[in-house]
Amino acid sequence: MALHDHSNQFFQLAARFVNQTNRDIFLTGKAGTGKTTFLKYIREHSSKKLAVVAPTGVAAINAGGVTLHSFFQLPFGAFVPSLHNSWNNQQVINNPHTLLKNLRLSNDKRELMRELELLIIDEVSMLRADLLDEVDIVLRHVRRKAHTPFGGVQMLYIGDLFQLPPVTKNDEWEILKEHYKSPFFFDAQVLQQSPPLYLELKKIYRQHEADFIGVLNNIRNNQVTEADLERLHQHYRPGYQQQDTENYITLTTHNAKADTINQHQLQQLPGELFEFKGEISKDFNEKALPADRVLQLKAGAQVMFIKNDKGESRRYYNGKIATIDRMREDKIYVRFPDEPVELELEKEVWRNIRYQYNKEKDNIEEEELGTFTQYPIRLAWAITIHKSQGLTFNKAIIDAGASFAPGQVYVALSRLTSLDGLVLYSRIHPHCIQTDERALAFTRTEKPEDELLQQLQEDQKVFIARTLLQSFDWTKLSEGFREHYGDYEQLTVPDKSEAVQWAHGLLKNIVQQQDMAVKFTRQLEQLQPEAEQDQFRFLHQRIAAASEYFLRSLDETIGSIQQFIDVVKLKPKSRKYLNILRQLLLLPERKKQELLQAVRITTGLEKGENATDLLQAEEEQRMSMAVQPEQAEEKKPAKPPKGETRRISLQLFKEGKSIGEIATLRGMAFSTIESHLSSFITTGEIGITAIVDEKKLDTIMKTIDSLPPGGATPVKHQLGDGYSYGEIRAVMQYREWIQQTAGS
Repeated sequence: MALHDHSNQFFQLAARFVNQTNRDIFLTGKAGTGKTTFLKYIREHSSKKLAVVAPTGVAAINAGGVTLHSFFQLPFGAFVPSLHNSWNNQQVINNPHTLLKNLRLSNDKRELMRELELLIIDEVSMLRADLLDEVDIVLRHVRRKAHTPFGGVQMLYIGDLFQLPPVTKNDEWEILKEHYKSPFFFDAQVLQQSPPLYLELKKIYRQHEADFIGVLNNIRNNQVTEADLERLHQHYRPGYQQQDTENYITLTTHNAKADTINQHQLQQLPGELFEFKGEISKDFNEKALPADRVLQLKAGAQVMFIKNDKGESRRYYNGKIATIDRMREDKIYVRFPDEPVELELEKEVWRNIRYQYNKEKDNIEEEELGTFTQYPIRLAWAITIHKSQGLTFNKAIIDAGASFAPGQVYVALSRLTSLDGLVLYSRIHPHCIQTDERALAFTRTEKPEDELLQQLQEDQKVFIARTLLQSFDWTKLSEGFREHYGDYEQLTVPDKSEAVQWAHGLLKNIVQQQDMAVKFTRQLEQLQPEAEQDQFRFLHQRIAAASEYFLRSLDETIGSIQQFIDVVKLKPKSRKYLNILRQLLLLPERKKQELLQAVRITTGLEKGENATDLLQAEEEQRMSMAVQPEQAEEKKPAKPPKGETRRISLQLFKEGKSIGEIATLRGMAFSTIESHLSSFITTGEIGITAIVDEKKLDTIMKTIDSLPPGGATPVKHQLGDGYSYGEIRAVMQYREWIQQTAGS
């Protein structure tokens, strides 16, 4: 398998594991390696039905998701995985029996959980092991898969275990320690049965100094040397008083201290105090506000952005320091250090959402419950180390005194882009920087890159096999038709007896289809292990033949429903019933799409297409089908014109960024950026060797010349996995440019 961008290979590898396998993943990385960017990428580039959750309200709002407690309706308090009652200060500790006994889920919430394919847990370092076991129990129960971890939902855990650990009260841990080795999520009992694949993003975008990165790595791995401490203590400056223009932010251990510093500095400034009140609309938890409800500012105040800028320009990012230049009425203007341009701020909107399953579109949607609107800044002479997680600073004063807790040193130091911007108010002692050995032990489960690539290929095969079996699984179809037939007792419909008789005949037909599908699925399970021996020819023949049979049956079912709808249309008071019939019609139509997908997959396998290209094509197919016409219309104005978006990629490339980095920055696929840049080969603005290695260029040219005229696919098949479609197409454009130049 070709790795498109060697500078960001693990990002792409992780994306393929998420989108092209069912493997559970723990995605981690040192500070500044792009974990938040990866979450955004998956949300925008996965066709799986997914939800994003986080352990706390603020983390959930910042991740654009919901809390674990609200999504799963979990009780607060500790949980033990045994059925024996446990008591703690006269309070019952939850167990599987009490959890399920008191579970109150609406039908809509149950349907949502049954349709869920991918659950993303952000900031997983704060997630306690017992809470993850509760999630597992609820999903097994609701999805009716008692023996399958998480009921078959794929799990993506995102976080950095070397940052601040989960909070556990002493009295709760006295109970929990009988069942858990540690409070960390990786010691949940479900993960002993289903451990996630450990994947670490390697490329560091925040720091660029080799010696600083080395010090941070040693802190992270409990390998700090005297030389490392000496390197840090070169920046020890107790009582340092910064100048007005230096723009340092102080990182401290307690909220009260940070608030005191900020208020004192604000009071010292001359001029009028302005107040900007945030607006809460509808339902938004005030305890989870991501910004100050009332923002107090003066001209000259040092502030920090708490959200990334939208759009292509990226004028600011989460953690960027600025100074209030001036204010009037409801307007704020800021300036950045060493940047002459004044920026007028715009208010940001944070959303409180809940997830719901849309039957008509067959996807999981976000329903907005409420919003919080405020300027995306806060006073920033000081901030707590805890709240600094995920932020980036050019300059920081670290003021923790003797109260460093394990993990805080790493969090504080790793916020900085370089050591040049560091000021230490207090010395760092070795006992303050011990990383939890249990977290270190978990990191040792990481596999070498070659094993990860092999694992990906194996998991892709399993994913394809499961996808083919799923295509012939009639369970959802039959359940839907049984539910429809059973609902007639409560339904008020015209000519009810005739409708009931029709629905019974329809259900009988679906049950017959299901019986045939079960028989074929058994054949398929026997065929799959040996399918590769004849290059998938027989498997493709059987699936094509079976699909043809089932497609005919489904067309008959669809035709019957459509004819019945035409009859019901003519009857009075039938609007609600017509909607029910149209919902029913979606079930066989979607099953048809699954059968056609199975035929496409086995056609590709028979032609020798590799799993990555095959699954990528299917992913793009599902994504294109998921965009409804009205959604496409809504999105059009937000996108820059085609020529402009290509120019943006060209500009970033000329600034020295790799294709992979541009793809990450712009939240686009690697192949899309390749296509953008290749278009400038024929204009002479990019040389072919900027995209394709000279040795590869020669090989691709010879291969194209040796084959009959055609597209990139025959060339790709001839060259194999070491060459990407993007490289081949770029060379084709290069040949075309040469021919045009020679002709002129």
